[in-house]
Amino acid sequence: MATQAASAAASRAAQLETSLRTVIRGKDEVLRLALVSVFAKGHLLIEGVPGVGKTTLGQALARAIDCSFQRVQFTSDMLPSDVLGISIYSAAEQKFEFKRGPVFANVLLADEINRTTPKTQSALLEAMNEGQVTVDAYSYPLPQPFLVIATQNPIEHHGTYPLPESQLDRFLMRVRMGYPETGAEREILRAEAGTAKLEKLRPVLSGADVLEIQHAVTQIHVDDSLVSYALALVNKTRESDNLSLGVSPRGSQMFYRAAQAMAFLDGRDYCTPEDFKPLAVPVFAHRVVVSSHYASTLRKSEQAEQVLREIVDSVPVPV
Repeated sequence: MATQAASAAASRAAQLETSLRTVIRGKDEVLRLALVSVFAKGHLLIEGVPGVGKTTLGQALARAIDCSFQRVQFTSDMLPSDVLGISIYSAAEQKFEFKRGPVFANVLLADEINRTTPKTQSALLEAMNEGQVTVDAYSYPLPQPFLVIATQNPIEHHGTYPLPESQLDRFLMRVRMGYPETGAEREILRAEAGTAKLEKLRPVLSGADVLEIQHAVTQIHVDDSLVSYALALVNKTRESDNLSLGVSPRGSQMFYRAAQAMAFLDGRDYCTPEDFKPLAVPVFAHRVVVSSHYASTLRKSEQAEQVLREIVDSVPVPV
């Protein structure tokens, strides 16, 4: 991509980030990771207790990008056809017609994805991995760009179905939205951030702009020393005694792509170690499984993050 076009794309991406900050206050790091996920052609899993803005973030992303958006509230009685669509017999046409489900959108917000059964959860696997849906032996391509933003509450386990490792691996990263700091929460109350601001949010990018930026991200230069550094982190997860499951090759690919997106958002056409280091936990934590003999006072969901931080600290950064 020409330097001038790349610079214009980076400027539009910066405008998107600024626009989103008017709605989501005090969560700049989460916002940056969400944009990294979009521009790296990945899907995003947002975890947090109720009321911290998980759904608002998903809706804000969709509104700021001028493209189609669907929100699905997952429940235990949902069927795969409620997400993908269903073939209905038309008496007039004397044939089956496929009625498209909510997955046929540029941005799909899968709210509380762990509240639906594994059968319905798995309906999203093909869509997330291959950008298409197969129903009754016919494959239907999904609109591009295509992004799944899924939310789940990690605290409440009554009536939930944890996502299997194979499905978690399809998400580029998992981010946590905790409670805002006192100053940020004061701003939320005073400035009517959240739902009120969401209604006023105007599109900053089009779907075509997003595709252009996604292409620009793939052109970001990554030095061989940084590739070796990324692979060293990945191999450490596979060799660690504290982990019974390490990072998959898909995970290392997404780590590489996310670092390119991080460099792009910082306005650079090359990666540095600082693009890789902050991404190790959000990209890897949901892909690894902590060994049963690992002793820690942390909650199980936080143990993987602690092990990964230790691994990142143990691997020398290329200079």
